[in-house]
Amino acid sequence: MNENHGATKSGYNRFLLLVAGLGGLLYGVDVGIISGALPYLEATSKLNAGQLSFIVAAVLLGSVISTLFAGALADWLGRKKMMALSGILFVISIPMIALAQGYEALVLGRLLQGISAGLIGVVVPLYLAECLSAANRGKGTGIFQWLLTFGIVIAALIGLYFSNRVDEVAKFGDADKLFAFKDHAWRSIFWVSLPPGILFVIGGFMVAESPRWLFRKGKKDAARAALLRSRSEAQADIELQEMEVTVAAENAKSTGTQIKESLLRRKYLIPFALACVILACNQLTGVNSIIGYNATILIQAGLDDKQAHSGYLILTLVNFLMTIGAVVLVDRKGRKFLLSLGSAGVIVSLVCAGMIFHQTEKLRVDCKDAVQTLVTTNQTLTLGFDAPAAANFLAGKSFSGQPATLIVIYSYGDFRAATSVARSDDLAAKPVEITRDGCLPPNKVVAFFSNPFADLDAARTAPLKIENALVTPVPSERNGWLTAICLFIFMAFFAVGPGVCVWLALSELMPTRIRSNGMSIALLINQAVSTTIAAVFLPTVGKYGYSTMFFAFAGCTVIYFITAAFFLPETKGKTLEEIEGHFEGRK
Repeated sequence: MNENHGATKSGYNRFLLLVAGLGGLLYGVDVGIISGALPYLEATSKLNAGQLSFIVAAVLLGSVISTLFAGALADWLGRKKMMALSGILFVISIPMIALAQGYEALVLGRLLQGISAGLIGVVVPLYLAECLSAANRGKGTGIFQWLLTFGIVIAALIGLYFSNRVDEVAKFGDADKLFAFKDHAWRSIFWVSLPPGILFVIGGFMVAESPRWLFRKGKKDAARAALLRSRSEAQADIELQEMEVTVAAENAKSTGTQIKESLLRRKYLIPFALACVILACNQLTGVNSIIGYNATILIQAGLDDKQAHSGYLILTLVNFLMTIGAVVLVDRKGRKFLLSLGSAGVIVSLVCAGMIFHQTEKLRVDCKDAVQTLVTTNQTLTLGFDAPAAANFLAGKSFSGQPATLIVIYSYGDFRAATSVARSDDLAAKPVEITRDGCLPPNKVVAFFSNPFADLDAARTAPLKIENALVTPVPSERNGWLTAICLFIFMAFFAVGPGVCVWLALSELMPTRIRSNGMSIALLINQAVSTTIAAVFLPTVGKYGYSTMFFAFAGCTVIYFITAAFFLPETKGKTLEEIEGHFEGRK
């Protein structure tokens, strides 16, 4: 009988981990799916660059919106219902995007995907922290991150599959068929992500509600029943008693004072501040930029286009595989050890990558005056950057005969942008094109999120100004692979430490009373840091080089290491109430 009960509880724990993991998978798909679909959407739609940019950014906007309210909604409706709701929104978004015939439907669908991602990012780690035992909590959150990385890999593989299919169709030379297949490709990329969303919704309705949420709502018997689905009777009773002690202590302190629970109270402020620092530093490692611009970085480092995209696929696989190791280690070695080890490895790899780039970037030449003379009276620029053009820009330099890259930083009024990297040895490359539509947001709402202090009306009539036109000799292929190896090492250490442990730190450090709202605020700070980095990355790289950006990321990661090594308490094997007691001074 006991064996059957044990098998049942073990089976439920696996099911719970599977459902939560599907949430991570959807989060990863949300992040990565647009990368493969965008080239075909751009080729088959009449959308301008500003509209396409907003379609990409709509996920971030939706995520910010839902992050603001996710904690309060999770406290009101419950963790289980919010998980199911996030899955339903994702499922609705897929046909809305895949069947779209215009801009508005695409934006609305992407906003729904962002809202879904924001809810998942808050509610699933919160649910795991409150439902899993101390022995399984690290593994559970690790699986969430592992399947998140798997979602990114799946999105990359789907994009690669359709890229090869498009190349096959292109060989027939039929322009109409190629156009039709590209239209089919971007829609199919979204349709493929529908099944895991449906499974997540079904699973969300089948799992038990969070026992800690139920207890806070006065449903003690329901909380005990929820605990018994994944724990022994003795362990369930112990945790129930700990919940009673924690709630009683909070009620005793508030009796007669009527002091409203606030993040500014000392017992909340320290863990909340630690969680915020860890989340902010997680973004300040530069991980999103290194993943998002990986192919561009590797091309600048010396690899050709095909090698760079192969490097990106390897990077996503390293992330995925090393996360498996993190899932195994997180409950054995602990969060503090893995965060310290991971951040130390990230620092070393970023410094090495920065030093490699510095050797090339010190040779680059700013040709902004020459490029400014090529701007037309319509305030646009079309510049073919081939071998003769590169030789002309680099005339008189010792490396003038080498292939070179060009990146142009430009502005219309308060809005700045950068062109994609052009290589003089790429015979199939399109000319560098700069237009006002490609730089300015389509409306004032998007403009506010892009640059809240910019004047959009003035920018619509401002002249085109070339801020920088940086021509750099292309490094050797060996240089490119050395950089790629540094980034693979970066990804490996990030996956082992920060990638998994950040979700644990977020959910474990927050005291029960403020956990949902505290996680929402912390994730909102995380989104703000992420958005800021995304806004400054290309302009900073264009003006100061990748080496400066990598060194800056390394400096921020030093703060991460110090926080993890010297200020973060070890939470391995402790119940949430024991962790809360640590910050209150209770043993």
